Amino acid sequence: MHHHEFQRRALRHRSLIGNWVRTGVCASCLPWSLALFAAEPAYNAGAAGNPYQQWELGPGKSKDYFPIGVWLQQPILAPQYQAAGFNLYLDLWEGPTEDQLAILTKFNMRVICKQNAVALAHINDPLIVGWIQPDEPDNAKPFQYFWSNSVSRIQTAWPGLFDDLGTNKPYTGYGPPIPGSWIIRDYEAMHTKDPRRPVILGMGDGVGHPDAICRGERTGKIEDYLEYLKGCDIVAFDTYPVNYKTNRCHVADGVTNLRTWSKDRKVVWNTIECTGLAKPSDTRAEVWMSLIHGSMGIGYFVHELKDGLLGSSDRALLYNTEMLAEVTRINHQIHDLAPVLNTPSSPTPATVVTSNPDIPVDSMTKAMGSTVYVFSVAMHEGETKAVFTVPGMKSGKVIVLGENRTLAMEGDHFEDRFGAWDVHLYEITR
Repeated sequence: MHHHEFQRRALRHRSLIGNWVRTGVCASCLPWSLALFAAEPAYNAGAAGNPYQQWELGPGKSKDYFPIGVWLQQPILAPQYQAAGFNLYLDLWEGPTEDQLAILTKFNMRVICKQNAVALAHINDPLIVGWIQPDEPDNAKPFQYFWSNSVSRIQTAWPGLFDDLGTNKPYTGYGPPIPGSWIIRDYEAMHTKDPRRPVILGMGDGVGHPDAICRGERTGKIEDYLEYLKGCDIVAFDTYPVNYKTNRCHVADGVTNLRTWSKDRKVVWNTIECTGLAKPSDTRAEVWMSLIHGSMGIGYFVHELKDGLLGSSDRALLYNTEMLAEVTRINHQIHDLAPVLNTPSSPTPATVVTSNPDIPVDSMTKAMGSTVYVFSVAMHEGETKAVFTVPGMKSGKVIVLGENRTLAMEGDHFEDRFGAWDVHLYEITR
C-alpha cells in the first residue's frame, strides 16, 4: 500500500473512531429487531452448494473450492500468501496494470480487481475472477477529499438530505457516504460490459453494528444497505473488533444482517483482522464466527493496525511468525473442509445448551453420508460446558478436528468445555 493510501485511511480512522467505545450483544443473544426484516427466513448456509457455479469466469466451480483472499497486496508476494493458504487477491493498488497481471499470471494467483481499461483488455483471461466496487461506500467520506468541498454535489447525490437540516448545513471534515444510486449505476455498467463474473461490494463497520458512528449523518439508516445490495453479486464487510476494542460478535452480526437484508440472494463474505492487537486465537474465533453464521468467503486485512490506526507495514502478517502460522492452519483447515462448507446445512441441526447462560455457543450442522459435522464457537468471554444434542444420532464417535482428541457420544448427545471465544469442530461418525 502506498503512503498516500495509508495516510487517507489513517485519517479516516483517527477522525471517526477516536476514543469511541461501544457495547452490544451478539446476534445469537439479541438480534437487531426491525419490523422491516422481522419476517425473513432463517439462513441455510450452502443451500445451493458452491455459489460460484453460476458465473462462467467466477472464482471457482468445484465442490472443494472456498475463496480465501488477501486485500490490496503486491503481486510479487503471491507465493508467500499461497503457502499460507490464500487463493485470491482482492483489489490491486492503482491497478490492475499490465505488470501486476503478468506477475499474478506467473504465480497463478487469481484476482478480483477494478474494471479499468487494462482489465477490460484481459476480459477473456480466467485470471480475473470478479470485479470490485469502491471500498466502504457506506462510511462517511471526507468533505474536501471526496466531496470537493461542494455542498451542492452532496445535494445532487442525496436528494432530500437537507429537508430537515437546511441548505447551510456545515461540514467540518466529513460529508455523507456514497449514495446507493451511484453504486447501483456502477454495478449496472460493469455487469453490462461483463456479465460472466461477479461484482463484489465491500462495506464497513455499520454492517455489523448499524449505530456505528463511521457512517456520519447516515448512522442508523439501515435502508441505505437495501440500496447498496442492489449494486453487487457478492456482498462483504469488514470490522476489526479487537483493534477497535468493540464487540467481537459484530462479526457474526454483520454476516447475519447481510443474509437478512439480502433475503439470502447475495453471496456473503467478510474481512477478518490478523494484525495489530489481534492474537491468533482472536482471528480463529472471528473466522469461525463468520463461517458458522453463513459467510461463504473469507478475506484478511494484513496491514498493520495499532489502536485503531494504520501502522507502517502493508504486509504485517508476513512478519508475525505466530499469527502467520495460525492463519495458515486456519486456511488449510477451511480448504480441507470446503466440501463440507459447500454442503447444504442440516434441516435438523444440533442444539446446544450451555451450563453458563451468559456464554452461548453458536453452531452449524452439516451431514455428508454417514458423517455429521458440528462446527461451534463460544460467543462471549468466559468458561462454560456445552451439551450438544444431535437429532437422529443413537451412537457414534466424536473426533475434535485439529485437536487430537475424541469425545464420548452418549445416545444422541455429547458434551465439551469452552473457554473464551473457543472454537471446536466436531466430526461424528455413526
